[in-house]
Amino acid sequence: MLVIVASRHDKAAEALVANWAAHGHGVSLLTPEDLSVVGWRHYLSSIDVGDREDEGESTTSSTSSSSVVVGGVAVALDQITGVLTRLPSIFEQELLHIVPDDRAYVATEMNAFLIAWLSSLKCPVLNRPTPTYLLGPAWRPEQWVYAAAQLGIPVRPVRRQSSMSANVCPQVIEKSSVKVTVVGDRCLGEVEKTLASHARRIADAAEVDLLTVHFSSGESPAEFLGADLWTDISAPDVGDAILEYLSGGNAKC
Repeated sequence: MLVIVASRHDKAAEALVANWAAHGHGVSLLTPEDLSVVGWRHYLSSIDVGDREDEGESTTSSTSSSSVVVGGVAVALDQITGVLTRLPSIFEQELLHIVPDDRAYVATEMNAFLIAWLSSLKCPVLNRPTPTYLLGPAWRPEQWVYAAAQLGIPVRPVRRQSSMSANVCPQVIEKSSVKVTVVGDRCLGEVEKTLASHARRIADAAEVDLLTVHFSSGESPAEFLGADLWTDISAPDVGDAILEYLSGGNAKC
């Protein structure tokens, strides 16, 4: 079973679930509301192993004892074979089922739990979270450019403006830029092989397997402009590549 962690307002995630399901793949959407539903059982392996050893039980069954609520239904953790994360964090605006005064606190606790849970999974996860961001490293534009420059990739410098005026426009990626979407070992986009290799190296530097990388053109020596952890999953080739990655090896959590 594949799981997509996303907002209930994420139409692209809903469409991807429907598309995969229509082709016979078991897949469900996990939304912030599911985190409030009874049925979750998440064991910390070190604690679980110690307790079970003290009781003379096998220490290999912690995974099969764990359960997850997906789409309002509790399922065994070992039924999950891959996870795609579409939430940067849990926002209190998503938690309309929680009383208003408690939403900020509950969102923080849910975020911490999701980071712990996603980090513990043994199956493929796109992308694995960092301590501050569910999608991976929460790098600023300058950090992405610095990482690329350290790899010897031509970059376009990031420029910032400061002014007492409120009319300062932030730097944006130019519309004519070319993008490469990295999904595992695959690089999708109409670019030269050199740029595809650059994109994969940047993903490696960030320790992610799902990344959209922007270049000034599709030919060398194009400049690196920036990168996004939020990928356009509505593109058919990207959706297919994600499905292939998450289905690889039939690994279970």
